[in-house]
Amino acid sequence: MVTLSGTNIDLRALEPEDLDFIYYIENNETFWELSTTQTPYSKFLIRQYLENAHRDIYEVKQLRLAICGKDEALLGLIDLFDFDPVHKRAGIGILIAEKEDRGKGYGKEALKLLIAYAFTHLNLHQLYANISAENINSQHLFETCGFEKIGVKKDWTFVSGTYKDELLYQIIQNNVH
Repeated sequence: MVTLSGTNIDLRALEPEDLDFIYYIENNETFWELSTTQTPYSKFLIRQYLENAHRDIYEVKQLRLAICGKDEALLGLIDLFDFDPVHKRAGIGILIAEKEDRGKGYGKEALKLLIAYAFTHLNLHQLYANISAENINSQHLFETCGFEKIGVKKDWTFVSGTYKDELLYQIIQNNVH
């Protein structure tokens, strides 16, 4: 896959050298709520995943890209998932790994690059995002990129003994700013 290049970041395909970063992300319990993960992943499983990461989105129905600074430092990950070429839609998720890298515009730039890629190259009609009602920063990010809150899934996730609402955001190609 060709690298998607922005002003301050690039999106690129995952590489075998990303093993330790992916291992850190997948095994960091503070991120588990975002992906509904409940168990750690071994380096063996992640290595197998990376060996197959080159497979086509039309085959595996997902695309995960690394968000890298211009110095090639890994900042986070951005995903298309539940890719449905028939109905021309996909889910989208993003994670900037370290708190000190958040709020600097990297997520917004990555999200805008992937939205443009999805609508232009994958010919999608719409993207959606599932965001915790408590995640105000993520809500703001998606709203500033043209997503609209279209629903609330009440008591959707059960985290640390508490049910939490999840918000459904959507952007339709004709409505992109």
